[in-house]
Amino acid sequence: MKPDVWRWVLGALGLAIGFTVYPLLGRLREPWPDLLAGAAFMALGAAAWRYAQGDRFIQGVAAVLALYGLARILFLR
Repeated sequence: MKPDVWRWVLGALGLAIGFTVYPLLGRLREPWPDLLAGAAFMALGAAAWRYAQGDRFIQGVAAVLALYGLARILFLR
């Protein structure tokens, strides 16, 4: 059985964002918290898209994550 490396990467990235990166962003000066949080969501969306491999539901979730990251960078401050 072939190990699913992208699933591990996606899980590790999600945990890193949730438990380490995201809480630490509040300590930075503006505009870095919003920019880095948006970049993290975009990276998570890209990893989910890569993992999806044709699964429309996961691709939809990935698109929502990436769009939220982009909106966070550009508009949500």
